[in-house]
Amino acid sequence: MDVSAVSRPVRVLYSFPHKLGAGRICWTAWQQVLGLEAAGAAVSAVVGQNVKQPPASVSLTRTLGIGKLRIPYKVIGTRRAVKLHDWLTSLWLRKNARKIDVVHAWPLAGLATIRMARKLGIPVLMERPNAHTAFAYRIVDEECDRVGIRLPEGFEHKFDAALLAHEEKEYAECDYLLCPSDFVRQTFVDEGTTPAKLLRHQYGYDKDLIWPGAQDPKSGKGLVMIYVGLCTPRKGLHHALQAWLASDACKDGKFLVCGDFVPGYREKLGDMLAHPSVEVLGHRNDVPELMRQADLFVLSTVEEGSALVTYEARGSGCVLLVSEASGAVCTHMENALVHSIRDVETLTSHINLLNQDRSLLDRLRTSSLSTLDELTWKAAGKRLLDVYRGILRSDRTSPRSIS
Repeated sequence: MDVSAVSRPVRVLYSFPHKLGAGRICWTAWQQVLGLEAAGAAVSAVVGQNVKQPPASVSLTRTLGIGKLRIPYKVIGTRRAVKLHDWLTSLWLRKNARKIDVVHAWPLAGLATIRMARKLGIPVLMERPNAHTAFAYRIVDEECDRVGIRLPEGFEHKFDAALLAHEEKEYAECDYLLCPSDFVRQTFVDEGTTPAKLLRHQYGYDKDLIWPGAQDPKSGKGLVMIYVGLCTPRKGLHHALQAWLASDACKDGKFLVCGDFVPGYREKLGDMLAHPSVEVLGHRNDVPELMRQADLFVLSTVEEGSALVTYEARGSGCVLLVSEASGAVCTHMENALVHSIRDVETLTSHINLLNQDRSLLDRLRTSSLSTLDELTWKAAGKRLLDVYRGILRSDRTSPRSIS
């Protein structure tokens, strides 16, 4: 592989098995493709399907659709669909190997592609949008036990031995794992992954869709705190509610809760959700506007990758109150307040501190706003491209034996 010609853009095969441009991880993948293209990479996106059309400079191939015809994921099953995507992507790579410098793959859709890339001498980076799956299963199960509910079968983070075994093969056989936060990286180190295999990148927010509001921390009005996301024990909404109701802020402030509840969870939180200061808003399509009305964003999660909502909250002008597991890009007492997982007492003290010291709240907000350009998807694309360039300059891309 010739990487000496610095004038040539890095040529990346971006393999994504789902619907590029849809919600959640599909949005992450979409923004990574756009960010890489804007940073100067030559991107070949091989995707299951797409709901958005990338720039003409991005080569787009769909594996689960031809023209207007699409293979429904639900009909053949998502596992079969992503496996088919992986196989077809490996064939695409074999045919186009001379046009590719590096492969960027996603979980559950990488084994065939990884093995083909190894034969061709092309390095593969595997996206890790969450912590090590073994860790995630353990801690989410513990949290559900604490709350007293069981996750539905097939729900994300419900233990699945076959899924875990498949992902652990991908972990072992890929060249590198892309970790969006130090928290994610540490879970892999704790599970025995060689640190040199773990590369840091980041996610971002779209400043064309998200911008700061006119929050005035010094107004003297009651604090407005907001939670946005799926309401599930993993996200720690119960911790946030306990802390809010134990704080003085609940006397004249508001806690806005946005998101749908996993079955059984709302009932467990009934008394706390019924408090006059708590407004349960359900799923909302006006989240950016609600965030612009809030002073604080809370996420007392026990497991994340690097929650996109934390980037969006900062972009909206909220000060973050997050756990160390949130993967948020922030610094304690510089532009946010960070607590340990399940530490309701400390979270309560953080809410009280900002309720009582509005000057501190103002300083944290001002500091947070001053570095928003570092949190955009454009910045994330540049950082990701730098990661690619770094591995292409190294001598650590030789094929490894399958363990």
